Amino acid sequence: MLRHKLYATGTTGKLLKSEMDSEITIFKSGPLGGDQQVGSRISEGKIDFLIFFWDPLESQSHDPNVKVLLRMAVVWNIPTACNRASADFLISSPLMNQKYSRMLPNYNDYRVRLKKT
Repeated sequence: MLRHKLYATGTTGKLLKSEMDSEITIFKSGPLGGDQQVGSRISEGKIDFLIFFWDPLESQSHDPNVKVLLRMAVVWNIPTACNRASADFLISSPLMNQKYSRMLPNYNDYRVRLKKT
């Protein structure tokens, strides 16, 4: 029984769905906008941690989207795992099974500066 709602991009979502007996929200494939859909949910406060595996030795057609997604995770202070070891640490953390109040950055000053330009 999962304690978290799962979101995944295309192929990953299909693989997870075939292996797990759980509901998974499947977005579009990463190169077709799925990475951006995940980033959008992060900025809306609907995703509270991110496991996003990518191959650092291969250039991907959607590399700019991957960078934006990872930036969104950092901007909104989302715990992020990009490899098996960090995913293992994240998933096995005692914090995964309790309410965690992450500190949300205050971007009011940044927003004010944007309005002035």
